[in-house]
Amino acid sequence: MRGIFLVSCFLGGSALLTGCRDESSPRPATEGAARITSARQWGETRSALQKRELDRAAGPALPIPEDLPSRELAGTTRQIHQLIEASGTPARFESYTEAVPAAGASLRMIAIPGGTFLMGSPEEEPGRKPDEGPRHEVAVSPFWISEMEIPWELYTAFMENGRPRARDGQLLEEQPDDELWDSVTQPTAPYTAMNLGMGHGYEHGMPAISMSHHAASKFCEWLSAQTGHYYRLPTEAEWEYACRAGNPGAYSYGNGEEALDRYAWYWDNSNDRYQKTGSKKPNKWGLRDMHGNVAEWVLDSYAPDTYAKRDGQPVKDPLVIMPKAPHTVRGGSWEDDPEGLRSAARRASSPAWNRQDPQNPKSIWYLTDGGMIGFRVVRPLDIPDVITMHRLWNFSKGEP
Repeated sequence: MRGIFLVSCFLGGSALLTGCRDESSPRPATEGAARITSARQWGETRSALQKRELDRAAGPALPIPEDLPSRELAGTTRQIHQLIEASGTPARFESYTEAVPAAGASLRMIAIPGGTFLMGSPEEEPGRKPDEGPRHEVAVSPFWISEMEIPWELYTAFMENGRPRARDGQLLEEQPDDELWDSVTQPTAPYTAMNLGMGHGYEHGMPAISMSHHAASKFCEWLSAQTGHYYRLPTEAEWEYACRAGNPGAYSYGNGEEALDRYAWYWDNSNDRYQKTGSKKPNKWGLRDMHGNVAEWVLDSYAPDTYAKRDGQPVKDPLVIMPKAPHTVRGGSWEDDPEGLRSAARRASSPAWNRQDPQNPKSIWYLTDGGMIGFRVVRPLDIPDVITMHRLWNFSKGEP
């Protein structure tokens, strides 16, 4: 077709010569051709990055299971794992403040001693739901947990990373001076303000909200890459153990709603929006906003019969992960009634939390209807193997 075009220009005489181009100059690509070229280049770049990740993970020291989620990212996990192992175990198990270089901010971590507790609620507890029982003994290993819910000043550094990334968050352009945390998959730019109109922006001291379970998990990986300490979401058992702080009552302070205003932001006092973290009274272990303000993602998948399957038997460090299942949310939020803030209250995630997302397919990072969802992080005393670490950062794949 190109040769025919050249001949017709020549035969057209002077009347057509004005419309002919010098073939030595670049020919403008049609919109369709440009789109095809761009897609091919993106695919080639993406393939090269995936091969580089697998090369990083290659070798007998890290056999990669076929069912491992995001297998192509295992190399980055391996590098982070090596960094964490090199950091070693602290000489003393105590609370500390963690600097987060990319955010220019810090995170206060509270040491929680291991122990046993009764997980769930008694049948006579007001507001109790069937998925909170039967109560059963759970042993929990020592861990650190963030004093407060992750605030915007930490999360926006992860969310607004300023680098070109694929839809799944893989970095498209590596640079010689990249830090390890740059290779962690991070969100694409948000398509609207993720504070969902609550306030004038991402104010310091306000809890970060509207992230998917996947986004919260990848934040933990990003944080680990910067600090050399292993962070993840708390398990459901760790969360309840930390919330109760030794108190078997409906709330961390005991029973009854009379004292709730001193400990929590909820429907009666929140003014229909989230509030500054840490502005209410802490529980016995120094943790703030375990009740209310924003509800919190935990690591576990949700099932209404999780406790029933344990048949009242003691368990140690339980964790439930089920493919394609909802995720568990704890603590209640600014839009909930008191019964939703109880220490044992459980809630399943819902696709409705991303109902208004205009994208197709919907974002794996942001929830357009999730203004009540946030999270806090945990650092277990024991470091898992690299494959377990990778699974816990990558299994949710973005489903709400």
